Amino acid sequence: MNDKIKYDESSIQSLEWQEHIRTRPGMYIGKLGNGSEFDDGIYVLIKETIDNCIDEFIMGYGTNLEITVDDKNVRIRDFGRGIPLGKTVDCVSKINTGGKYDSKVFKKSVGLNGVGSKAVNALSSKFIVKSIRDGKEKLAEFSKGILLNDYDIRNSDSEENGTEIQFTPDEDIFSNYSFILNHIKLLLWNYAYLNPGFKINFNGSRISSKNGLLDLLNQKSSNEKLRYPIIRLLGDDIEIAMTHSDNYSEDYYTFVNGQNTLLGGSHLTASKESIVKTIRDFYSKDFEASDIRGSIIFCISLRVENPIFESQTKTKLGSTEMGPDGPTIRTFVNDFIKNELNNFLHKNSEIASLLLSKILQTQKERKELTTIRKLAKKKNKAANLHNKKLRDCKFHYNDKKDIDSNREKTTIFITEGDSASGSITKSRDVTTQAVFSLRGKPLNSFGLSKKIVYENEEFNLLHNALNVDNDLAELRYNKIVIATDADVDGMHIRLLLLTFFLQYYPGLVKDKHIYILETPLFRVRNKKKTIYAYSNIEKNNAINSLDGKVEITRFKGLGEISPSEFKQFIGEDIKLELVKLDEDISISETLQYYMGKNTPERQIFIIENLIIEDDVKEQHE
Repeated sequence: MNDKIKYDESSIQSLEWQEHIRTRPGMYIGKLGNGSEFDDGIYVLIKETIDNCIDEFIMGYGTNLEITVDDKNVRIRDFGRGIPLGKTVDCVSKINTGGKYDSKVFKKSVGLNGVGSKAVNALSSKFIVKSIRDGKEKLAEFSKGILLNDYDIRNSDSEENGTEIQFTPDEDIFSNYSFILNHIKLLLWNYAYLNPGFKINFNGSRISSKNGLLDLLNQKSSNEKLRYPIIRLLGDDIEIAMTHSDNYSEDYYTFVNGQNTLLGGSHLTASKESIVKTIRDFYSKDFEASDIRGSIIFCISLRVENPIFESQTKTKLGSTEMGPDGPTIRTFVNDFIKNELNNFLHKNSEIASLLLSKILQTQKERKELTTIRKLAKKKNKAANLHNKKLRDCKFHYNDKKDIDSNREKTTIFITEGDSASGSITKSRDVTTQAVFSLRGKPLNSFGLSKKIVYENEEFNLLHNALNVDNDLAELRYNKIVIATDADVDGMHIRLLLLTFFLQYYPGLVKDKHIYILETPLFRVRNKKKTIYAYSNIEKNNAINSLDGKVEITRFKGLGEISPSEFKQFIGEDIKLELVKLDEDISISETLQYYMGKNTPERQIFIIENLIIEDDVKEQHE
């Protein structure tokens, strides 16, 4: 018997455009999600629609935008030229159809492949497009990319030209989703900062900016201690804003044609290079690049003709040229920073002095740490402690070759004590999962200088295991998972570890590398079935769903879960809670509140939110 799969003409399929988008949505909008994350698909649908409105504004048409989000329905109305009435249906339902291919009409647009609005259409259960031009309007209705009603061109009640899109994301694609208005607001504020003079009305509130990236960086750094006033440099097709803080991280915000390039690209690489060279030349000192860029907060917005992005979601710029007849992006950015930053520092001697002071301070701290680092490495090598703490895996995140996507799967579990680490070690996947065992509670690092990372044995070994000594780009594991018991001591250790990461390596949190492992609190079973519950509610539901005599086991610690059971909790069905940073919250103020001295404010909070044992029992009954 031949078990080979038959491959002939019947194996070949041709999908309609909407079927292809719905079958492979990730190619067009990235991850789907449920709306809890800023980059979930439902927000990409909004962004793709707004991008067309922004392109109109950039070309000099329409300074206003109206956006309404009501439950799961979105309405976006711009006041640009409006889609040509005879092509309205084609522009939202025919792939590779649109005005962006004519560079004279849309010279520096973010959307160039005619896909964005079609993806919104195909992934929406309801999609309505209306174009208004010179007193006439064209209306069409779709569902899941299928044309339902194509109305004739008629007279319009509106006096202003423009395009209106209404859509409802399809719940067959985006299951159990909901819009978080703050995520949308952040998206809209970015549009406002990048397009000064553009006015957005969002659910009745006004969003606009007068000073571009200066306003953006003021917002991004509002909770930080800045070492000097923000520097803003403005030119044709480029705008830059920068300052330095007291943090240990480098923060970069990059945009191309209004698109937030979260993963950077050629414009960011050129910026980093030019900042270092310009500052070295200005002060006539051969500073280390890390001393110049340490604690920097930097933002760049670039306008490029026919930009090339590395995916449809446009998170990384791949272009090397400003345009067909223009200079390279590297040359353009380097020349601009070299001239404009140099001129600014010459004209603003006080800021130049403060910048130099910050660089010299960073340099001094680095040299002090170099000595401490050498002593720490020598001590660790002599004691051979590193091997006792880390049970490593085969593949690593900083491996040069991505073999079967193992890089992305690489995980390190940070556990408390030998009992918990033993269970994870015996049940882990040794190819991609490593285990680091803590010895008791780590030090509360809040307010301590970075030298504690090398002087404290526990922290020194941990940061060596992660390989974040010189550059976060050399991180050895994609996911850093805090795996502590779900009791008071475990929660305290969790807070101490989060304090360590936020204090010295906030970039790991911002880049979504830090997670909390969720493990079951209860095992509920009868003779036929076993259910693991992660809360009292789940435990009660499990009890009610099982027949006969039910056995309930309360896991007091990770070490009580056998390796055979633990394997299913760190496998494909692993439950991880991402540690997220709210941009409106100050890291230093948050750490001060929770991990600083016992302030009256914290005492009041504890007293007002204290739940006594009788209350807990009553809630669980």
